[in-house]
Parts: sequence; C-alpha cells; structure tokens
Amino acid sequence: MRIVIDGDACPVKQEIYQVAQKTQIPVILVSSYDHVSDKHPDQIEVVYVDRGADSADYKIIGLIQAHDILVTQDYGLASLALPKKVRVLHHTGKEYTYTNIDQLLEQRHHSAKLRRSGQRTKGPSKLTVEQKETFKELLTKIISEGDNQDD
Repeated sequence: MRIVIDGDACPVKQEIYQVAQKTQIPVILVSSYDHVSDKHPDQIEVVYVDRGADSADYKIIGLIQAHDILVTQDYGLASLALPKKVRVLHHTGKEYTYTNIDQLLEQRHHSAKLRRSGQRTKGPSKLTVEQKETFKELLTKIISEGDNQDD
C-alpha cells in the first residue's frame, strides 16, 4: 500500500505527510515541473512530469497499483483509477466509489457545457479546517482497514 498524490493542486499534502509518517506508508507525489519544490519531507518520493493538461494523470495511472490510495480532485482520473482496485480520495474527505463516480462525471460534464456556452460556474469553496480533519480521519481509517475493496 502506498499513497499517491495528484500534487499540483492538492491542499492536504501536509496532512498526508503527517498520516504517512505515523503509519509508515510510502508516499509518491506526482507534480509538473511548473510546481518544483523542496518543501516536502525527505522520505516523500517526488515524480515530476512535463507540462501538459494530462501529463500527471498519465503518469499516475502508470504508477498506481492495487491496494494504493490515490488523492486527487480530478473526477476523470478517479474514474480511471477505480478499476485498478485503488482507493481514491478527494481532499475534502470524500471517497470516490463506483456508486458516486458517474454522478460526479455527469456534474463535471454539465458544468463544462455551461462554461462553453458562456455561463459562469461557481468554483470550489476554500477548504475548511473541518474538511482537512475529515480527510485526515478518512485516510487514517482506510490505512488501518488495509484494502477491503472488492477484488
């Protein structure tokens, strides 16, 4: 089991690092060269990818394995990861599942259609302290459960 982070816009990196350090779970941060940083613990493996809309997503799909935990806010990436028997978490403390992914993708498609027609859609709200704590609790729970996802 490893934690793989879709890192360019992940607002819960520090929370992940804290849980990983406590549980001794390896972490891989995937980020574009546009976001090079040395502000991560030494035990975190960082994988940089070229610029491009989907470069990090392709790299992540190539890296993840069954029993890994992926942290992303990208519904499309989440939908590609689920068949690989990966637990996929959103930074707000929600888990992507086969039960909710179709609805999330439909909402994303609908919002994209509205934007293409010139309408404005509301962006995500600022992440709250409570959401960060909920995320941390869910991550800890999933790690302690091991992998109970159906094979």
